[in-house]
Amino acid sequence: MRLLLSGALLVASAVAATELMDRNLVYRSPFFEHPQFGQDTREIHARHVRAKRQLESASGFADEHYTTFYGSDFSNTVFIWSGGGDPWDTSVLLWTRAAPIATSTGALPDQDVPICVSYKVFDNPQLSGSVLNSGEAFTTYDVDWTVKVEAIGLKPDTRYWYQFADCTNAVTVSPVGATRTLPDPNTPAEQVNGGKPLTLAVFSCSRWQDGYFNAYGYAAHNTSADIFIHLGDYIYESLGNGAPIGRETLGRELATIFDYRQRLNQYRTDSSLVYAHQYSPWITVWDDHEVADQSWKAGTADSNDTTAGCSFSPSGTCFTDRKLAAVRAYHEWIPIRQVVADDKLRIWRNFQMGKLLDLTMLDTRQYDRDITDLYYNTDVNEIAAYPNRSIMGFEQENWFLTSLSESQARGATWRIVGQQIVFSQLNESNTYDLDAWDGYRANRMRVLEYLYDNHITNTIILSGDSHANWVSDLAIPNDTTTYNPNTGNGAIGVEFAGTAVSSSSTFGANISPAAADKISQVLVGDNNPDLQWSEGSYRGFFTLTIDTNEINATYYAMENIQTANLDGFASATFNVRRGANKLTRPVAGGTVAAGVLKSSVVQG
Repeated sequence: MRLLLSGALLVASAVAATELMDRNLVYRSPFFEHPQFGQDTREIHARHVRAKRQLESASGFADEHYTTFYGSDFSNTVFIWSGGGDPWDTSVLLWTRAAPIATSTGALPDQDVPICVSYKVFDNPQLSGSVLNSGEAFTTYDVDWTVKVEAIGLKPDTRYWYQFADCTNAVTVSPVGATRTLPDPNTPAEQVNGGKPLTLAVFSCSRWQDGYFNAYGYAAHNTSADIFIHLGDYIYESLGNGAPIGRETLGRELATIFDYRQRLNQYRTDSSLVYAHQYSPWITVWDDHEVADQSWKAGTADSNDTTAGCSFSPSGTCFTDRKLAAVRAYHEWIPIRQVVADDKLRIWRNFQMGKLLDLTMLDTRQYDRDITDLYYNTDVNEIAAYPNRSIMGFEQENWFLTSLSESQARGATWRIVGQQIVFSQLNESNTYDLDAWDGYRANRMRVLEYLYDNHITNTIILSGDSHANWVSDLAIPNDTTTYNPNTGNGAIGVEFAGTAVSSSSTFGANISPAAADKISQVLVGDNNPDLQWSEGSYRGFFTLTIDTNEINATYYAMENIQTANLDGFASATFNVRRGANKLTRPVAGGTVAAGVLKSSVVQG
């Protein structure tokens, strides 16, 4: 009887322990619906017990007592960062990393010992009054000590504050984080955000060695952004040479799970990025560099699953293993939900923000992209217009087009599409970026024709990747019969493409504004009728301020990314009126503080 009772208590303790592990969504990432492919929390629990019982006297164990069953004091736990993401109307993800630190003797806790983390959610930054949601979760070295939990039962369209703590030592706490929920999908457009305009801050391309991530801090400190949108290239796999500005990249070119975790860890020490994650919830997608340069479904610029393609790294890692490691680390470190994990690690998804807008986040890079420009395969230009080429896979493409119709049918005012690469045609002296939509022309035409044929209105496409600023009317490329570049009549929407947070300009590294403007003057000419503004010198971001009648897009330029600072200015502001499906004329009010407007260039 005693033995049976002891065994029952052991099972009960094990169940309680694994429940706390299961609350940490990172263990199930990125295979949410297939736990057999994720971390086996019961095995992790059992591994700790086996290790302790093999190395220590069993007399110190009391199976029936949960805290001493794990037998450790985690008062030396340090909370590194916190952040929220993927808000819904009644819940939001909360994230932190609780890594053990060495004692004065340099010793670390046993790696098999989990850390217990608690969290509490409040309706005020002082964390006073009633706790609105709380819980506990375990984390271990298996998931790089990261914690991702879902705060539930929250009110729609409401701002919240939260804090993590060490379960065993409540004085060890994380910084206070701020987040918010989305409005209920049926909230009338004019009531969203309490009747105030909703502001999205949009970012892409932050390369550590190129400069400090000041854009994140500027947005958090100097704008009224409600939600941060990241369009990809959150990290880079390359090393570069950042030592002269104190930004030397750790490790090597990324290949293994250790490599990707180390790089994400280093990026999350940038003070502006740390603060931005604490300030507001994020909605993210990846681009290529979260895995490697020029990613497509079967490889990258320097890796694939061939003998040669597996030799890019001393680790011998082939592309498939490299991609799985990158995706695993991304889901550990980024507060993103799993959508349908048996669907090729799908992250394309929708966010309904009342009847004001639907935000559709696409994956035009990792999901099912056909072969891209890998620098050595010059035949891509010959197949760029093939009708069977897809930048996102036909399953995602059909879902996207259907989502546009469903959004309009449900009465959403605006359709905002977040995706990675420049959508509009960019003719650069009769050469094109075949890694952008210019390399998938039939796919682009299918999207444009769907918008026109189905009378889908108020569509705004967001783009990153190019390390430069571009603003365009959406229209059929080179069709100046249907579309008038001067008035914007005939357009079916607008594209706002943003520059990089820090990654060097494609116009030239450290190019001056004057030199960049000379290039822009050519680009906004007759060869690119849709393009209304080009700017290629400054690093930065842009915001969209959205209400029922209009969207105002404000572009921000950082003065200097060679040091950590919050120096910047608004370089241009653009307006789109409801139902117009084009940029308001005069574009940008006829004047900008940086870059070149089409209207300022004499057309040939």
